[in-house]
Amino acid sequence: MEKFTTLTGLVVPLDRPNVDTDAIIPKQFLKSIKRSGFGPNLFDEWRYLDHGEPGMDNSKRPLNPDFVLNQARYQGAQVLLGRDNFGCGSSREHAPWALEDYGFRSVIAPSFADIFYNNCFKNGILPLVLDAAIVNQLFKETEASEGYRLTVDLPNQQVTTPTGESFAFEVDEFRKYCLLNGLDDIGLTLQCVDDIKAFEEKHKARSPWLFN
Repeated sequence: MEKFTTLTGLVVPLDRPNVDTDAIIPKQFLKSIKRSGFGPNLFDEWRYLDHGEPGMDNSKRPLNPDFVLNQARYQGAQVLLGRDNFGCGSSREHAPWALEDYGFRSVIAPSFADIFYNNCFKNGILPLVLDAAIVNQLFKETEASEGYRLTVDLPNQQVTTPTGESFAFEVDEFRKYCLLNGLDDIGLTLQCVDDIKAFEEKHKARSPWLFN
């Protein structure tokens, strides 16, 4: 998992509350358990004018010109600005996979669905909860200024605007540690690989009949 320390990224505003995981990555794309390859189908039903299916050549599909991800000013965005209850719906981990594969490293919203929120941390995405009034301000500033970028500073737990205004955010210390060090569940386990090997050797010596 890629480490997250400090990010200065272009912001894209998705001005919709209750964005669910089926909108983030529709159900027909859940056939793969690989973490990569979902980016082209992120927000598929909003992003394209036709119905998407796995294996389609997305470069030939008609784009919805009104959807923010298709607008030239937001190409290359790494920070997604959302509204209340972002990531609601089913618990599919494919949702943060699709966001990360597209290029997003952080999602900012007034509130998140719990399972989606937890899955983000496990996949290298930093979900930030900021007060609704602050999020409203960021929406206005993003829409008013092309090329609007935010600096997300995880070590100091601050979001800073282009004018230098900063907002503090809370994050669990263990989740912060994992993101700063690029550790998912597998990475955390591998930190104890020597202890695991030592236990296996002792267990084999005590119960050799289990290994015949």
